[in-house]
Amino acid sequence: QVQLVESGGGLVQAGGSLRLSCAASGRTFSSYDMGWFRQAPGKEREFVAAIIWNGANTNYADSAKGRFTISRDNAKNTVYLQMNSLKPEDTAVYYCALALHRGWAVLTTVPEYTYWGQGTQVTVSS
Repeated sequence: QVQLVESGGGLVQAGGSLRLSCAASGRTFSSYDMGWFRQAPGKEREFVAAIIWNGANTNYADSAKGRFTISRDNAKNTVYLQMNSLKPEDTAVYYCALALHRGWAVLTTVPEYTYWGQGTQVTVSS
């Protein structure tokens, strides 16, 4: 079993920054791929960014490219999402997820991830 706990969400003005963290426990964190997804009210959960088990490869949604950076610290069992130049349309609940996958391809779809955190709210005011 895996437990994922997100933190770092909050209210920020447009153009501001937030850093989300996701602490993992219960499995060998460094063996698995991690991702960040988000879900706005009335919308489906969507991919934001992902990173493979050793941090060598990452992938971003078009909406996140150039503004968000995913990283991981396997010694701390933690994955991060640095979000800069935030926009009101980034407002959503952000979820981290773990995929029972160890490879070089970056996973980007919801069904590929097995474990999910409870989510952290990010609200960007205009």
